[in-house]
Amino acid sequence: MRSAASPAPAPERRGDEGSAVVETALVTVVLLGLFLAILQLGLALHVRNTLVASAAEGARHGANADRTPADGAERARELITDALDPRYARAVSAGYETVDGVPTVVVRVEAVLPVVGLLGPDRGLVVTGHALREGA
Repeated sequence: MRSAASPAPAPERRGDEGSAVVETALVTVVLLGLFLAILQLGLALHVRNTLVASAAEGARHGANADRTPADGAERARELITDALDPRYARAVSAGYETVDGVPTVVVRVEAVLPVVGLLGPDRGLVVTGHALREGA
């Protein structure tokens, strides 16, 4: 029997008690950041691929025998506006260029590079499309 003066034994403490909540919170933050980074990369690649396809289609359109490079630039603007947003089609230019002695039509698009959502530096992304000029 214990005497009234002796202290009660201290309860046993576990070192990892309650750590599951903290661990879950920390892992969730890391996974959420990774998920958002992958999502942003996918968005940036989507914008880039759409601009490349639009520039190439614009160059093909402008390279037709009855068309001019300005027609190709306008076609690229239409495609970009339909697929993305009009602000991505602000800086579209087209012209003639000779590549290895072959006359071509080139369409150049300078657009926003989406870094955070759809926001980013103006003209951070530059793509070009080339097509063999017909009737030259």
